[in-house]
Amino acid sequence: MLKNKTIILGVTGSIAAYKAAEITSWAKKQHADVNVIMTKNAQYFINPITFETLSGNKCLTDTFDRNFQYNVEHVELAKRADLFVVAPASADFIAKAANGIADDMLTTTFLASTCEKLIFPAMNTRMYENPITQDNIAKLKRFGIKVIEPGAGYLACGDTGKGKLLLIEDIEEHILLHAAYDHDLSGKKILVSAGPTCEDIDPVRFITNHSTGRMGYAVARNAARRGADVTLVSGPVSLKEPVGVNTVHVTSAQEMFDEITAVSDEQDIIVMTAAVADMKPVNKAAEKIHKVTMPDAIKLTTNPDILSYLGANRREGQKIIGFSMETENLVENSRLKLRKKHCDMIVANCLKVAGAGFGTETNVVTLISADRMQELPIMSKDEVAEKIFDFIQKDC
Repeated sequence: MLKNKTIILGVTGSIAAYKAAEITSWAKKQHADVNVIMTKNAQYFINPITFETLSGNKCLTDTFDRNFQYNVEHVELAKRADLFVVAPASADFIAKAANGIADDMLTTTFLASTCEKLIFPAMNTRMYENPITQDNIAKLKRFGIKVIEPGAGYLACGDTGKGKLLLIEDIEEHILLHAAYDHDLSGKKILVSAGPTCEDIDPVRFITNHSTGRMGYAVARNAARRGADVTLVSGPVSLKEPVGVNTVHVTSAQEMFDEITAVSDEQDIIVMTAAVADMKPVNKAAEKIHKVTMPDAIKLTTNPDILSYLGANRREGQKIIGFSMETENLVENSRLKLRKKHCDMIVANCLKVAGAGFGTETNVVTLISADRMQELPIMSKDEVAEKIFDFIQKDC
């Protein structure tokens, strides 16, 4: 995902410095050109050779190193960089960066770089919460530098509180958010629905389906990585909220309808991946229904059809994308849904195809618009999400 991207990784004097090796290894596997710059104090925690081995590049440590090419190394690297990441970032580095101090290789290159910059603090809780540090962080943010709030928990010093380096997987997500794509959806507002809905029968039972939300979360994640302003309306799932996405949690179909229609007019693209329950019980029992009084049948009524409402009430220029889960006549049923719901595109898949459907890491879909159809092979749901937005921009 980071092919042809140049990433500078700054490593400062924090006990969490060793975790930067994992970031380097991951970014290299994503085919990025990773260039690590260490402060003098960082070298007390981890050896530069580690980063050179993992990145395949020289680890820069000394502004006045005489073993260099004729070009001014920190300036040339600053010109090439697509993203500048500092992880972990000490209080000392944050103070210097906020005040334009350039007294070593890291701060000099940081000051010379014009690319997007991400700072991941890691320090003692009292240092992080100190008003001076907070003022420095606020100052960096005013200059457009993104300072990501650290985690909280047990710290190496024995204290408990905020100041832990963010989880590596979350740092990786932030890097992908800012560097994985050219932001071809920048300026677009996109709404995505995901997951199942749950319709209560009584306080302990409900009607739902097998949706895990993985496809919808992948769609929201891809839209955010491509620069869109993304709102995700999610039914009950066991997934982490995508980084850079405004996630709204709902339970029932009516709640999902209310949340989506409240903001639908603002959206440029709406992608309805959610498996919304068609029916709900007429009445929710106030107490648990016991077997001896269990009715022969639960009386049901219809839920609002969110996709139909959006298609019928769309504003000019808005694109509506629906999903179709079928067990037979995939193309015919999906084309019918495309016309009936007034959609621009249907993403169709069949539960009977291996690797497709609920609860899988992969999907096999057919993209259908009024004028075109594209069958995709089995691929990850993140790859499917990328293809969906490529199709939307070209054929919708």
